[in-house]
Amino acid sequence: MAGLALRAGHGLFPVPSADVLTGSFWWDLLLGIVAALLLAWLALVLALLIARPRGGLLREALRLLPDVLRLLRGLAADDTLARGIRVRLILLLGYLALPIDLIPDFVPVLGYADDAIIITVVLRGVVRRAGLDAVRAHWPGTEDGFAALARLTGLRRGV
Repeated sequence: MAGLALRAGHGLFPVPSADVLTGSFWWDLLLGIVAALLLAWLALVLALLIARPRGGLLREALRLLPDVLRLLRGLAADDTLARGIRVRLILLLGYLALPIDLIPDFVPVLGYADDAIIITVVLRGVVRRAGLDAVRAHWPGTEDGFAALARLTGLRRGV
């Protein structure tokens, strides 16, 4: 039972001693925070891998990115949409404006695709809540692009 000490009056319940990892509370705290952040990042990467579009849809999402960004801006400025939808869109636009990515660009395949995957996941929820007509009214691209967007968001009907 290395690293465990018995305190008098507590019976046989082992209590971790103060010098379990580094001997310093602050270094132990820092290591714990770094480990927690690493685990959270790995969980987010795993969620991106699970939620990514399958097959050629990821390539379509990357091709549609300029039109989708204009769509997001138009939907976020639309006062007829529910506040929750607009807040999600504004948060998404804020994430996209940050120079820091969830997955660095040097990571093969997912490095450049993380923005497209996150946009796809958010748009799925937005399209399902706002409706296809609201999205179609703000779509700046072609009909073929809108059909691809409908496939990405899982709305095949009405296209």
